[in-house]
Amino acid sequence: MDTYGRKLAAENAARKVAGVKALAENIQIGVSPAYNTNDGVIAEAVLHALKWHTGIPEDSIKVKVENGIVMLEGEVEWDVQRNSASTAIQHLHGVKAVNNSITIRPKVSADDLAKKISEAFLRRAAIDAARITVSVSGNKATLTGKVRSFAEKEEAEDIVWAAPGVTSLDSKLIVEEPELMLQSHI
Repeated sequence: MDTYGRKLAAENAARKVAGVKALAENIQIGVSPAYNTNDGVIAEAVLHALKWHTGIPEDSIKVKVENGIVMLEGEVEWDVQRNSASTAIQHLHGVKAVNNSITIRPKVSADDLAKKISEAFLRRAAIDAARITVSVSGNKATLTGKVRSFAEKEEAEDIVWAAPGVTSLDSKLIVEEPELMLQSHI
C-alpha cells in the first residue's frame, strides 16, 4: 500500500464481507524506499492539512511524526473535530499510521448538553423525541427508551455524537418490533 488511507479503506472493505468475524491485517505502508518521506516533510504537510481544514480549530492540535507515524495531541470541543483531524491527514504521502490522542473538552455543562440533545431530537421528524430520554454525566451520554427502527436509533446516536464534549455513548435504545396486523380472509 502506498497510503494509510488506502490501508484503512482495505480494512473497512474486509469488515463488510459477509461472514467475516475477525480480521488479521498485515498491510504495510510504503515498504518500498520510493515511499519513504522525511518526517519533517510529513510534519509540515500535516500542519498545512490541519490549518486548511475549516472544521479544526487552528493551533489547538500538536503534531509529532516519528518514522512516518503521526501522533496528534491537543484539545477540541467536538468529537467531529477530533475525527476530522485524523481524516484530514490519513491520505498524505508518507503517513504510515495516525495515533489520535486529541481530547474533548466541552464548553457546556452536562445539564445544558442534555437539553441541547433533547432539543435536537425535537427538530428531527424521523425521531419520536417523546420516547427517548437522554442523560449526561461528564462526557458520557446515555440514551434510553424505544425507537421504531434501526434508522431512528442510528440517527439519535448520531445526534449525540455531534454534541460538543461527548466522548462516550451508552445507547440503551430498544428497537420495537412492529405489531403485525392479522386480517381474516372471508
